[in-house]
Amino acid sequence: MAIACALSVGNMYFVQPLLGNIAVSLGVSSEAVSYLPMWTQAGTALGMFSFVPLGDIFPRRGLIVTMCLSISVSAIMMALAPNLQTASVAAFATGLTAIVPHLILPFAAKLTTEQDRGQVLGNIMSGLLAGVLLARVFSGLVGEALGWRAVYWLAAGLMALLAAWVRRGLPVDMPEGKLGYWEMLRSIVHLTRTQPVLRAAAVTGGLTFGAFCSFWATLIFLLSTPPYHYGARMAGLFGLVGVAGAAVAPLAGKITDRRGPSTAIAVTIGFTVLGWLVFLVAGHWLAGLVVGVILLDLGVQGCHVANQTRIYPLAPEARSRLNTVYMMTYFIGGAIGSAAGAFAWNRYGWPGVCAVGLSQGVAAFAFRGARQSK
Repeated sequence: MAIACALSVGNMYFVQPLLGNIAVSLGVSSEAVSYLPMWTQAGTALGMFSFVPLGDIFPRRGLIVTMCLSISVSAIMMALAPNLQTASVAAFATGLTAIVPHLILPFAAKLTTEQDRGQVLGNIMSGLLAGVLLARVFSGLVGEALGWRAVYWLAAGLMALLAAWVRRGLPVDMPEGKLGYWEMLRSIVHLTRTQPVLRAAAVTGGLTFGAFCSFWATLIFLLSTPPYHYGARMAGLFGLVGVAGAAVAPLAGKITDRRGPSTAIAVTIGFTVLGWLVFLVAGHWLAGLVVGVILLDLGVQGCHVANQTRIYPLAPEARSRLNTVYMMTYFIGGAIGSAAGAFAWNRYGWPGVCAVGLSQGVAAFAFRGARQSK
């Protein structure tokens, strides 16, 4: 399950180190191409609302196979894109279909006991975050060596192979819910209205992920300016620095199991804010960027694991719908963070990006504190 999460989610993040290459290839400005990550995140938010609830109606294995094949088609569309408009549609389609991890996570929660759930989800999240980070390494290296289109041709082939592997490797499950699709969508609204813990988790998750996306959507532009003058390869290699966040996911799950999610969430949001403070003060030094990336990834990943651990027990028969509310808000936050980061970079440079990231981290901490005090 962790491997399937890693391979599928990586398709959402291939574009980030390649933005400069895509701009040159398509003959557009860096400002125009900087919004491609936003389209991917927006597509994922819609996919979360439209497709993930189907996991409570149909066997999840078949849905996962279908989405893997759909990602393959989206990657081919991106590889063939002749202009920015087509690339934007392909980016949106990639996000729309790259929801495989959010079908797998409720599936894993169903197969584990409450005592082990945090650790198991942490292990799967390690695979997911490793996919996010290593996708950047892969796309940066391949993009500089073979061109950015080669990244998507390779991705299309990998996703077709993954679909066949998932069909053979995952067990068949029976859906837990008995609602129809439209009733399911209405019940999502009901869950949102009646579950304050779900609302708090969704908003804090969306804000921290927005802070995460503000950084990664603009890193390639920072690295292309003085004093760095780096390209896609170096931007991709920064993914290796963030592997520390993947390594800490099981630990975050254990802390959540033992100390409760509130403590874990407070600490991890603190790491997120601290990471952005490091970016602000020392972002024009390579060592400062490295330290900031580690702190940011530790914070966002740990908060995500703690949030998911606390929402799944709220309504066991509706885990896919709970995940829909949480992850839809999560990726709306990512889309807003990507767009806000791109806007801030184009208008105010790196200090503006840091202001955007810090504001999202502080807002997440404030919302979590207000919710806890009630």
